Amino acid sequence: MNKLSARNRIKGRIVDVSKGATTYRGQPDAGGAIIIVASITNEAVAEPGLKAGIEAWAVIKASDVMIGV
Repeated sequence: MNKLSARNRIKGRIVDVSKGATTYRGQPDAGGAIIIVASITNEAVAEPGLKAGIEAWAVIKASDVMIGV
């Protein structure tokens, strides 16, 4: 994985990549029945060749994560 400033990284295997109107929805399985859903640009899917079955990292920037109770 390229060097990134984000420290919150979870390794998993892509279980689905679905094309939407303007973005894709990627779903890496982080293990332990946890699946992360990410909205990513078309370019972010094409450049590294994201597809179901490959290993990937979910990289979470703190400014984009919210938790509610």
